[in-house]
Amino acid sequence: MHSDIHRELHALRAADLRTEVDRFRLAREARTPGGLRGRLGWFLVGLGLRLVHRPPVHVARIA
Repeated sequence: MHSDIHRELHALRAADLRTEVDRFRLAREARTPGGLRGRLGWFLVGLGLRLVHRPPVHVARIA
């Protein structure tokens, strides 16, 4: 294959990949909860899960 043709095909494929990445980013941004409110909500969910799954405290017995 001639080097100029190979370079043109590579440029076309690179442009297609950039377009696909842009579409993916836009779709992902539309799906995710946005901003401070979403981050705060997930933080509170994680905090609640840590509090619920805390191991019980064992008191040492002196026999």
